[in-house]
Amino acid sequence: MRGFIALYTMCAGLLLAAASFANAQSTTPDAVAVAAAEQQFAQELAGHNGLTASSVLATLAKARYQQSIIDAITRPAEAKPWKDYRPIFVNARRIADGIAFYRDNAALLKRTESETGVSAALIVAILGVETNYGRTPTRYRVLDALTTLAFYYPPRQKFFREELKQLFLLRGPKFPYAPEELMGSYAGAMGWGQFMPSSIAQFARDGDGDGKVDLWNSLPDIFASVANYFVAHGWQKGGPVAAPARVAAPARMLDPAGLVPVYPLQQLREWGYVTDTRLDPMTPATLIRLDGEDGPEVWITFENFYAISRYNKSPLYSLAVYQLSQAIAVAVAQSPSP
Repeated sequence: MRGFIALYTMCAGLLLAAASFANAQSTTPDAVAVAAAEQQFAQELAGHNGLTASSVLATLAKARYQQSIIDAITRPAEAKPWKDYRPIFVNARRIADGIAFYRDNAALLKRTESETGVSAALIVAILGVETNYGRTPTRYRVLDALTTLAFYYPPRQKFFREELKQLFLLRGPKFPYAPEELMGSYAGAMGWGQFMPSSIAQFARDGDGDGKVDLWNSLPDIFASVANYFVAHGWQKGGPVAAPARVAAPARMLDPAGLVPVYPLQQLREWGYVTDTRLDPMTPATLIRLDGEDGPEVWITFENFYAISRYNKSPLYSLAVYQLSQAIAVAVAQSPSP
């Protein structure tokens, strides 16, 4: 009997080990499929900006798969309810740091605002939310992040392959950095403003006139690039962003699917959604509903809110940026300098 038990135990252990190995194999990326996809990727880039298929493959060979990147992208902060998301970015410390950052760079910020029409406080708030005013460490090589997501994350591989292509195409004196040298977020976003490669190509600006774009060390470049991003996405100088709404019973049930302002403000009022903000009744607007700390919140949002959402499509992100910018702007206006 003792021998039978020992044999049974050994067999059970072997079966368990086999099952564990099979499970590990099933979750390991298919190396053959990835190699084929990389070959196709390299061929698609060959001939663009002096690239060859072999040079692209040589660079891809330097990339390292990072499971932590897959883990991070599957649990974004925007999945939290508003009552939990807001305190991450709109809190006393981040507001105080934003006020200090604004005051330290007031002249450059106001010049950027004057040239672009984009609020200086909004530029500061974007940097505060994205990288805590440049202090958040960049943990990942951009090449690792984009390669991992382009070839090992099927839900969004099309998007990230396009971003990886753009990373290879960012060449020349304006952006003189080797792809394998760049550091960024787990999603491949770079610099204080967290620009993806396609955003760098389209919207990044040389604010200090030195002939190149430096989103890591040049505040003139950083401010000009963030502001230009909003200008390109329809920012309206001095326009409204968002306002809390009072819901007057019986209000029409309205739950818009997107953030495009498609309803005249007067129409929303007639349907039972009222704000104290004084605006032209025909101003385009829409609604968002959030789970706030003190219960449900309804906000009326406008074209500038939609422009902020082009940075990150979550309404939580746009509202956090706006509220942080408002807190900073109010404090600076009350006391421009310490």
